[in-house]
Order: sequence, then C-alpha cells, then structure tokens
Amino acid sequence: MKKIEFVIVLLLGLISCGSNEPKPIKLNVDSCDFCKMTISNSIFASELITEKGRVYKFDDASCMIKYAKSNSNITYKSFYVNDYTTQNKMILVEKCFFLKDGTISAPMGGNIAAFSNNQDRKVFQEKLKAQPLTWDEIYNLY
Repeated sequence: MKKIEFVIVLLLGLISCGSNEPKPIKLNVDSCDFCKMTISNSIFASELITEKGRVYKFDDASCMIKYAKSNSNITYKSFYVNDYTTQNKMILVEKCFFLKDGTISAPMGGNIAAFSNNQDRKVFQEKLKAQPLTWDEIYNLY
C-alpha cells in the first residue's frame, strides 16, 4: 500500500512541476526576469512558458523578446502578453492584435499594446496614434 501512495504522490509532484498556462502577475511583487524591475503595471506585462513548463515573467513585451533571443538554449513553448484593455488577462501572442509606439508608454520603452480583438485595436489605434503590427514584425524588431 505504501508503494501505491508513494507513486501517486510522485506523479502528482511531476504533474504540478510543468505548466501550460500563464500565471497571474503579482503586481509590485513579481520582478521581470530580464531587466529585474518590479512589475507594477499589468497591461504591459508578458510571460513565456518553456517546454518544461517553467513560467518567466516580464514587465514589457520587449523584455520578453530580448530574454528569449538571449537564451536560445532554452526551448520555449508559448509567449503571452496582457490584453491592454484588461488588467492581468494574458493571451497567446498568436491570438493578439498589436499596436506599437504613438503615445503608448510601456515600462522599458517597448511601447507595445496587445488586444484580444481587432475591434479594440482599431479603437485604440486612433486614441494612441499607434501603428498596427503583427507578432512576427514585433519579434523581429528586437
């Protein structure tokens, strides 16, 4: 009976090690894994998840991209950015609509805003006087 209990505990431990989902940003507690600044504004926050399930947190999408490119020995599974219209709502970059520059003022100067739908992006494009870009275009800027 002890062997079965041990195996169950071991399996539960292994399952909990890896993650496929982003973790909530703890504002003014979590630090950026690239620049080490405390994350204080979740609308610009981003996360990447490795193949092994480790979650890295960033205060700006530009930090996430620079981190990924400078750590090419790590295999990344997914990139997430926060929806500009909702605090602490991470979305996969492949499902996002992006704006860059204009009056967007992100913590590390990446000046990238992400939206979960194109309608919001269009509304904010005018308000922020920003340029629409794809994820590939943004990733290649850094």
